[in-house]
Amino acid sequence: MFDEAAQERGGRRSALACPRCAIPPELPEPQGQYAYLLGLYLGDGCISVGGDPAKGVWVLRIFCADAWPGLRVECEAAMSAIRPANKVSARPGTGCTEILCYSRHWPHLLPQHGPGKKHNRLIELVPWQQDIVSRQAGAFARGLFHSDGCRFWSRVRRPLASGDRWYAYPRYMFTNESADILGLCGQTLDQLGVDWRFSRRNTISVARREAVRRLDEFVGPKY
Repeated sequence: MFDEAAQERGGRRSALACPRCAIPPELPEPQGQYAYLLGLYLGDGCISVGGDPAKGVWVLRIFCADAWPGLRVECEAAMSAIRPANKVSARPGTGCTEILCYSRHWPHLLPQHGPGKKHNRLIELVPWQQDIVSRQAGAFARGLFHSDGCRFWSRVRRPLASGDRWYAYPRYMFTNESADILGLCGQTLDQLGVDWRFSRRNTISVARREAVRRLDEFVGPKY
């Protein structure tokens, strides 16, 4: 006999384990933290088998450069927010720190996981992820630029009759070998109203003053 109350209780228990395993499936919360973590994962993250394959446990690893300790703090906070029942750890490396978290549910939460390097396979958002990214475009852009992007001062020399003149202006760059991930970055910048162009085949540049000012509202320099 069908028991609606039992199904509802089971759905709540599943939601505590994984929102995508709940009945019906739910969206990861908080969505802003999820969008940020998704951006970090697409740039500098990977998912691999954690320990004994028979146990079905996976580990999410995101590599944070030690030059920006604030990035590590934000990464740890996002992982903890999405998997509050799982421990988030840090493993020092050479010039970077590996932030990692074990869970059975990372492939459910980050379905872009697959064999091989990201730029050698298709990377696209599933519909429920696209819903989150559409609502949290700023957080997603922040994750992308915090992983494979930067904000820096570009110095330009102008030769004049009176001598060379130098001036500097801020700009953003996002570099990735995956055409799909570059496309996601470009779509997100379009949604935010940020003018951009390809400066190289694998690099997105945001250089216009008003575009940099707009992206500053969501990203800003790494720290």
